[in-house]
Amino acid sequence: MLANTLSSEIMSFLECLTQLYFLIALADMDNFLLAVMAYDRFVAVCHPLHYTTKMTHQFCAILVTGSWVIAILNALLHTLLVAQLSFCVDNTIPHFFCEMTALLRLSCSDTHLNEMIILTEGGLIMMIPLVCILVSYISITSAVLRVPSTKGKWKVFSTCGSHLAAVSLFYGTIIAVYFSPSSSHSAENDITAAVMYTVVTPMLNPFIYSLRNKNMKGALTKMISMNCFYVQQ
Repeated sequence: MLANTLSSEIMSFLECLTQLYFLIALADMDNFLLAVMAYDRFVAVCHPLHYTTKMTHQFCAILVTGSWVIAILNALLHTLLVAQLSFCVDNTIPHFFCEMTALLRLSCSDTHLNEMIILTEGGLIMMIPLVCILVSYISITSAVLRVPSTKGKWKVFSTCGSHLAAVSLFYGTIIAVYFSPSSSHSAENDITAAVMYTVVTPMLNPFIYSLRNKNMKGALTKMISMNCFYVQQ
């Protein structure tokens, strides 16, 4: 994305398809990992005594491997469908990377099959993990409400809050771009939404997944303190 923005060179069709492939594969993987994290928190909150027996290394490896396989196959399907399209004389994409809806708008071919696959197969891949996340958090909320300690409730909700924020941001922008009628799309809105799920959400990942760890907080505090000391000197 940064190379495309800073460079004046023209991207080839193969390079565009390669970028599209990795975008879909990594977005799908992020989608599945959000669902896996929600299930992990469900087990930790609702079945804490059975956590080590349920979330074994073998089971985690199966979840990650299955997620990669589905993400790769889904990305390959959409990339091959786009490769079959014909494109007009105008080959300028009004976007900062080769994004699916921008390519479909640029095509001279009939894109109904691509749009149908996005809404059906792509919809299932996005909605099934989302449903799993919602079911997990409904169960977590039900379990937390039975906890008598206010401190205990706040600890669980504060732990899950950052993950829920990432889920809302990720799914909200993707659903707005890919699962709304094509007539309602505008290049400006699509670019804004794409920035949210390709730049903002990944940028928040270190804060969501690392900085809540006490060791990470301690290391960050120590690093900032040392930098301030050197600046004063």
